[in-house]
Order: sequence, then structure tokens, then C-alpha cells
Amino acid sequence: MSFDRLAEEICKKQNPTVAGLDPKLDYVPQYIKEKAFNKYGETLKGAAKAILEFNKGLIDALYEIVPAIKPQAAYYELYGYHGVKTLLKTQEYAKSRGMYVITDGKRNDIGATMEAYAAAHLGEVKVGEETLSPFCADALTVNGYLGSDGIVPLLDICKEKDKGIFVLVKTSNPSSGELQDKTTDGMPIYEYMGKMCEKWGEALPGKYGYSGVGAVVGATYPEQIAELREKLPHTFFLIPGYGAQGATAKDIAAAFDNNGLGGIVNSSRGIMCAYKKEGCDERDYAGAAFREAVRMKKEIMSFVGEIKLS
Repeated sequence: MSFDRLAEEICKKQNPTVAGLDPKLDYVPQYIKEKAFNKYGETLKGAAKAILEFNKGLIDALYEIVPAIKPQAAYYELYGYHGVKTLLKTQEYAKSRGMYVITDGKRNDIGATMEAYAAAHLGEVKVGEETLSPFCADALTVNGYLGSDGIVPLLDICKEKDKGIFVLVKTSNPSSGELQDKTTDGMPIYEYMGKMCEKWGEALPGKYGYSGVGAVVGATYPEQIAELREKLPHTFFLIPGYGAQGATAKDIAAAFDNNGLGGIVNSSRGIMCAYKKEGCDERDYAGAAFREAVRMKKEIMSFVGEIKLS
């Protein structure tokens, strides 16, 4: 099962973190942009080529210590079809380095449309006599607030293709409580969604106690993290909000079980823009990203402890 592979990589590297590759062009060092623009002009293609080189440098620096990347689709769609190609090339390059890939797409629809999203991002498409994979992620973030109609089409593909999904449950943004914290029958909506993840996950059991249906649970809400970990024992957490959004390692400690499993913590700007924070030469951007990833790992592991598979 897909999240079994993720757990094994986390355990192997003793590092429950994921590098979010959400590359605004402003994050890319000037020398990389100049190289791309000199060849392709100040065009969408030039921007996409610069971002791909930036991403490859980050992946080369991180793959030995960080188990996964999480590219956010919007930052690639921003540059049209050239950017979407860069998303695929980034996925392929990370997988060639042995990294687990989570596409942060937050897809949400029903019926045939959701089946199309599922096939595009996690499955295959029939073209004449050929069967092709449009993308190559291991997991996809999805919005479950249309109910089971938007999730069930994913489950068969996840089972058949060894993929996983992370469903939005309690998100890290400040206004998440406007809907997610509302109660019905005395229970917050985010808890209802979490329990639905547990139910959906029964179709994708894993050997380390976690199903193939995970939950996005923000680090900015530590009390809810602790509450949901207790109530969702089979649901793996994708945890945004660490670092740039203000959450600390202490805030996310309760996401992990007694074996140190159960969650993976995202850092995007903190890793991508580490060279700016350090004030080092921009040509050492990948080295700065590595140093920030090591610092993040040490901080989080000081609360999690040794990670074991059993």
C-alpha cells in the first residue's frame, strides 16, 4: 500500500518531513532565471525551464535525507502547459532519486469528472491501443467536502495502482474554522470529515496500521492535532503550517504515535528560500535548503523520538 512505502522511507531516513516545491519565480535564484531567459526569452517556457532547474537542484540536495516532495499544482499551472510539463518532469526526477511524490492538487468533484481527475493524477488513460500515465505521483490531496461521491472514484484506482490520498480535514489557514469548526450534533465538522476518512480507509488497509486515505491536518492547530490523532488511529496525517505559517515542532508532536509514525510535516518556503534567510550566495541555494532540512529534521525528531515500523 502506498502509505506503507511512505512510512518505510520515513523510517529509513528517520525523518517525517516533506519538502513542498511551490516555486514562485521570485524564489528562483537570478542566475538560473538569466540562463533560462537568455535561451527561451522572458516567456512562460522560460519561467518553467528556470523552475525545473531550481527544483532539480533542490531534489539533488534533499533526496538522501528527505523522504518526499509535495509540488503544489497551482504554481505550475501558473505557467500554462509549459508549467504543467515542469510538474511532470519534477515528479519524474524526484522519483528517479527514490523520493515519494505527493501532488497537492486539492481536487474535488463528483462522478465522471472525479474519475477523470483520479485517472489523470493517480491512474492511467487509454489512448487508442495504448495505456498511458499522464502524471506519476504516489498520492494526491483532495477535498472531501462534496462527500463520498468525490472520494469513492479514487479508492479503486488507489487500490489498483498502489496510490494514496490526503483528504482536507482541518486545514492550517486562519479562516478554516469558519466552516470546519462548526458543530452538528455536538461534533465539529472537521471531526466528521476525519471519521469519514477512517471509514473510506477501510478499503485500503496498510500493514503498519494506517490506511491509504490520509488527512490534511494543520500544524497551526495543535489541540485539534492531538484530538484527531486519538480519534483517527488509522489515518496518516499530512501536516502543513510548520515554519513560515508559524507552527513549531512542539505544535505537531501529538500527530505521531508511540512508534513515531502517523504523520509527515511539510515545509515549503522554509526550504526553498533558505538561501535568502541565510543570506548566502544564491548559487548555494541547494546547500542552504539541505542545511534547513537537517535543522528541521533535528527539531522535529527531538519531539518524535526514534521512528519504528513495529
